[in-house]
Amino acid sequence: MLERIAAAAEQAGRSSEDVTLVAVSKQQPDEKIDAMLATGQRVFGENRVQEAAGRWGRRCADPAHAGVELHLIGPLQTNKVREAVALFDVIETVDREKLARALAQEAGRTSACPRLYVQVNTGEEPQKAGVAPGEVDALVALCRSLGLAVEGLMCIPPEAEPAGPHFALLAKLAARNGLTKLSMGMSADYELAVRFGATSVRVGSALFGPRG
Repeated sequence: MLERIAAAAEQAGRSSEDVTLVAVSKQQPDEKIDAMLATGQRVFGENRVQEAAGRWGRRCADPAHAGVELHLIGPLQTNKVREAVALFDVIETVDREKLARALAQEAGRTSACPRLYVQVNTGEEPQKAGVAPGEVDALVALCRSLGLAVEGLMCIPPEAEPAGPHFALLAKLAARNGLTKLSMGMSADYELAVRFGATSVRVGSALFGPRG
């Protein structure tokens, strides 16, 4: 996996060190997660706050797993913000004003906040989370006005469409807003995403195999 990421980066004239592999551990059994940790992988993605807390609470407290970094890559409800801020190092799914304000309030309470990405619904699919492309600038500006340091954008392209144009759009939106991080690409298209500038790719089944 890392070799393929490195090869894709090289083809794009980039360094493999510029791309982070996020191992999507949601719904994976303990034995597979422990095996992945044993390889040295330390960055993991989870979809749900409560599920992640049950899976990672004891592991993150274990000195043998020092350096684990958790990314929330699923939708975040405002009533879960306090738990999410306490657990995750990165929240990739900021997609609305109400959530941004809740995160800012919690950050003010704790004087700490995870790194943040705005999720963009590049295909404007009604069933999918994420802000529409035309609303990205306003949401990023709002987050900044609230004192939230957004560092990048995230997207999940429509399954039935080529991913390349969606990756290109995300990169354009990020550049326009002075953002340097792009979370895009999953098991089926992570190499393409790297060639379009992804700084992190979210890979589940290609690493762990099919979910049970």
